[in-house]
Amino acid sequence: MPRTGIMASESGEDIKEDISPMSDSAKEDTLDRLSKDFDDLSEHAQQLLTEKLFLENEFAQLKKRANRLDEELRNIKTPPLVVGYIQDIIDEQAIVRSSNGTVFLVSVNRRLDISEMKPGTRVALNQDTLSVVEALSDSWDPLVSSAEIIESPTIDYESIGGLDEQIREIREAVELPFEKPEAFIELGIEPPKGVLLTGPPGTGKTMLAKAVANSTKATFLGLVGAELAQKYIGEGGRMVRELFDLAKQKAPSIIFIDELDSIGSKRLDTATSGDREVQRTLMQLLSEMDGFETLDDVKIIAATNRPELLDAALLRPGRFDRIIDIPLPDVDARETIFGVHTKSMPIDKKVGLRYLSNISEGFSGAEIKSSVVEAGINAISDGRKKVSKSDFTDAIKKVENKRKDSANSSAEGLYR
Repeated sequence: MPRTGIMASESGEDIKEDISPMSDSAKEDTLDRLSKDFDDLSEHAQQLLTEKLFLENEFAQLKKRANRLDEELRNIKTPPLVVGYIQDIIDEQAIVRSSNGTVFLVSVNRRLDISEMKPGTRVALNQDTLSVVEALSDSWDPLVSSAEIIESPTIDYESIGGLDEQIREIREAVELPFEKPEAFIELGIEPPKGVLLTGPPGTGKTMLAKAVANSTKATFLGLVGAELAQKYIGEGGRMVRELFDLAKQKAPSIIFIDELDSIGSKRLDTATSGDREVQRTLMQLLSEMDGFETLDDVKIIAATNRPELLDAALLRPGRFDRIIDIPLPDVDARETIFGVHTKSMPIDKKVGLRYLSNISEGFSGAEIKSSVVEAGINAISDGRKKVSKSDFTDAIKKVENKRKDSANSSAEGLYR
């Protein structure tokens, strides 16, 4: 028995000696495995956190977009407001006229300043209650608002030849009242309201108006008279009224109406409905030019090549105080016009401007310019860098033949 015990004890020690190293190795392996798992889980958690932040940011952007779309959808579903005009103010209520012509006594939104609600103010009305919810700015017809010339024309008085007397007269009538208004007050006289430019086509009426726009600092409103002739009753008169209202708002200003005879022709007893509408437009123009309201800072320049067609009411003093006739240029004026158009053109020394003015008898300023252009084209076609005397001679003959052909041609000859 003792032997056996000794053997058991010895074997137990051997077992302890064998098991002890294996436990340390297992612990190290376990720790390594746990450390690796911990690192993997930490990295995975960091990735999940990054994805969470990315998703939260994307969710916030989508939420903002959804709110914006909801707001747009609410705006789309919002019933439209009715546009009307205030006729009178009674206490804190307003008498308004809606777009369909009916008149109502309605309330005014308390956040609006009642003192700004004057007769004629354009307002927005609630569709159901017709109460005033917003004050709107005055509206202008697109043709009227586009009449304002934002960029100043490049044409100046030096670009116009042979019209020294006409330039002096238009500057006295238009620019002098803007530059020295106190002088007219001291003398007790009213400055001219309007200037009418008459003369054959191509003599420089529109160029003179552009030179005035370039010279003065006033707002320049330019349009063709035919644009004021509208189809529906009252539209032409409304455009004339808005044109003068815009000019008064942007004063000092100049209104230029080209081809005045299109709306200013003589009034006849027998007329069609279209003629009567043109006459209504003319009467509105007469009222605006010489009505109850003064036009101290608004000047009118008009141009026409058919002054004999104009109504007598337009030509009387008080409306067009100065009628400036621009005739065909004489020989001296033609020489000046040739000098203006050939100023930057390389021409041969043999070319004499006096000779060109003598052989261009009866030419207008526009025809002289066309002759200079034709002469330049002839030189370019022949590959020359200077314009010769023969180029000008051929060009003048070409323009003269074209004028004769247009004068002798008829409607039937166009189709032969």
